[in-house]
Amino acid sequence: MDDFQNLTGRLLVAMPGIEDERFEHAVILICAHEPDHAMGLRLDRPAPGVDLKAVLASLKTEAPDEAAERAVLVGGPVERERGFVLHTDDWMSEDGSLAFGEGMAITGTREALAAMVDPVSGPRRSVLMLGYAGWGDGQLEDELGENVWLTAEADPALIFDTDYAEKWGKAVAKLGVDPAQLSGQSGRA
Repeated sequence: MDDFQNLTGRLLVAMPGIEDERFEHAVILICAHEPDHAMGLRLDRPAPGVDLKAVLASLKTEAPDEAAERAVLVGGPVERERGFVLHTDDWMSEDGSLAFGEGMAITGTREALAAMVDPVSGPRRSVLMLGYAGWGDGQLEDELGENVWLTAEADPALIFDTDYAEKWGKAVAKLGVDPAQLSGQSGRA
């Protein structure tokens, strides 16, 4: 595929009218992208009734009270029982971290969960995700061709912003587009 454009480290911003309601107003960070697959984490949907302190307590890991104020996000519809820590690359696990983009990494280990609440040696910024968004061979490219997604530069301030209800609008505005001007109609010019 000569015209393959690797989107690793970039954001996908759902267009209005996306046919899959699981991705309405979604902002997804692409963590891996190859011609035959892509994997991303949704940044704007807190898991109902779940917080970081509760997750850590269920794993018998000590956590400060402030961890109860940290949302756990639904990273996507695939393997929702699997956790991923999205974090800055100032903390890395030798065995389990995947660095990508500019200064970002994901880790799927208990070590990463403990590091999230370690103010001394843990990552500067982090968020726990349950599940991920995945695309098969050519699927993401097809969706991009159908104008289902806008692509944008990843911005750590937006990635780790906790104003989840406004994240989609902020992502669209960063593209210089007024969200009210976007049409729910897709197609090609």
